[in-house]
Amino acid sequence: MPVPNSVRLARATDVDAIATVQRRAWRQSYAAILPAEALTELDDADLAWEWGRAILAAGDHRVFVALNEGEGDVVGVASVGPTADPDISPETSGEIGVLLVDPDYQRAGHGSRLMAACIDMMRAADKSDCATWIPLDDQARRVFFTSAGWGPDSAYRDLEFTPGVTVREVRLVTSWVPEEPGAE
Repeated sequence: MPVPNSVRLARATDVDAIATVQRRAWRQSYAAILPAEALTELDDADLAWEWGRAILAAGDHRVFVALNEGEGDVVGVASVGPTADPDISPETSGEIGVLLVDPDYQRAGHGSRLMAACIDMMRAADKSDCATWIPLDDQARRVFFTSAGWGPDSAYRDLEFTPGVTVREVRLVTSWVPEEPGAE
């Protein structure tokens, strides 16, 4: 039976497909941001191992996958959970840590569905806002998030990706009115 375009919680059996999505998405999105050798050295087995850990030891975090219509192949991934930022309240805020779609399947709604699943999870956890970090030079990702109502809050951080390679990220945030108990 054909599977429609959809999002579901990731399973341990998805780790190889998630690793492929991450490698392909990073090689496209970060080609102008990271050194070519860093992107070439991305190893699917190492990425799959890390995704397996994230799925199996999730705690308050969740990993979602986007499935493509037809065979239901994994074509996107998102991770969401409480924020670790010291200047944001973890009681009211969540954070999308990763939101990636395979380059061959972008602009088909998969990213929007993944974002919606993350926000739905935050709402269910009684959060009222969410943050994410975007590389300053990743204009496409910034446009995607800002077109969905996210905006910068003036926070930034510098991450050392590899020795000598620092990536500046800006934080984007969004908020919503929490649902009243018993509201339908």
